[in-house]
Amino acid sequence: MIIAAEYSFNKGAETVALKWPKLRKELEGIIQRLDSSKHKTKESKEKTMPGKWLFDPTAMNRTLTHLFESKGWVKHRVPCKYPTQYYIAGYKPKPTRPGAFREMDFIKDRLGVEIQFGKYAFMVYNVCAKMTIFNKLGVIDAGVEIVPVKSFADEMSTGVSYFEQFVWDLEQRGVGDIDIPVLILGIDLAQ
Repeated sequence: MIIAAEYSFNKGAETVALKWPKLRKELEGIIQRLDSSKHKTKESKEKTMPGKWLFDPTAMNRTLTHLFESKGWVKHRVPCKYPTQYYIAGYKPKPTRPGAFREMDFIKDRLGVEIQFGKYAFMVYNVCAKMTIFNKLGVIDAGVEIVPVKSFADEMSTGVSYFEQFVWDLEQRGVGDIDIPVLILGIDLAQ
């Protein structure tokens, strides 16, 4: 795989270059080591492309997890204790499962990384909510979001979001007071 595009949200590229130049190189190496040819293993059952072979995001995530962990990156979970004081008097909620948590895909030296080969809402959530929460909790100082560019997303199931769409929305949204620096990397097949 290659890094085909990058976007600096709230000075993310500058922050990563200044504070984590070695980790940036390490990220580039991890992405380059992802052999896409091994992951076009999902046969489409979708009406628009029946029988077409697609890239399997789950398999790519497993490989990336192995590559990140081999370089000392770790997942980080924080437990969630959801508030109940906001329920209306007399409301009796059904019991929820214990053990709710939020998890950052990878962290090393206070730099958080999220990989997203899924729906658009998850990209926005990662950058505009999750990374901010992990920063507020004192776990990360900045983040990196790794997403496919459009040409790569077109080789996955329908509905997978992509770099160009994500950047357009972030530019239209602008940067808020609570946003942290995030470097967004768009990846594609090696050419």
